[in-house]
Amino acid sequence: MKTTSPLFRLAFLASLLIGLHPALAADTASLTKKAEEKNALPYHITRNDVLSVVVIGEPDLTGGNKKVLAAGTINLGLIDEIRVVGLTIPEAQVTIEKAYQDGRFLRNPKVTVTIEQYAQRTIVVQGLVNNPGRIEIPPDEIFTLKDAILKANGFRDTAKGTAVKVTRTLPDGTLKVFDNLDVDSVFRGKSKARAEDANFPLEPDDIVYVPEKMI
Repeated sequence: MKTTSPLFRLAFLASLLIGLHPALAADTASLTKKAEEKNALPYHITRNDVLSVVVIGEPDLTGGNKKVLAAGTINLGLIDEIRVVGLTIPEAQVTIEKAYQDGRFLRNPKVTVTIEQYAQRTIVVQGLVNNPGRIEIPPDEIFTLKDAILKANGFRDTAKGTAVKVTRTLPDGTLKVFDNLDVDSVFRGKSKARAEDANFPLEPDDIVYVPEKMI
């Protein structure tokens, strides 16, 4: 006689419960949606992305194949270059709309931006790691400082992994430094309080630097 596994029976009973109780199904769907929203990572436009920009009702200003240049800008009709690097899609849409308004080209523009082609997204890990260099990161997932150190094959013996530094170029071109990030304590299981440092989310073009211990 063919038997079913306990896991199969549990899944079958769960499906029956959800089918018999629509409210339970709705609650489950709601919890799933909240979990997905919590884990969602808003995409930030990076250099060499190729965008499509639609200005609703303005076909002459609408078009694709808008490559984000090394300066972090794209070229658009009437307003020429506008900086979009580092912005989320909604932020880029608002920025372009404002530029058309501020230039008195359009009274109430509505803009839609989509990604036609994602650029390769990388960070650089420098200093006292076993395999320093450039690391590619996924476009739609959180990539943390801990992930970067692991990709670089971990700290060298003389590394000061409790004082890692991340340098980031902001959308306006200025630099922001996050220093004294303690990753080593989490690797050694010494400090749950510093898990936030180890899980620090990295962005394209970030530079991670691991200093040397002072002996």
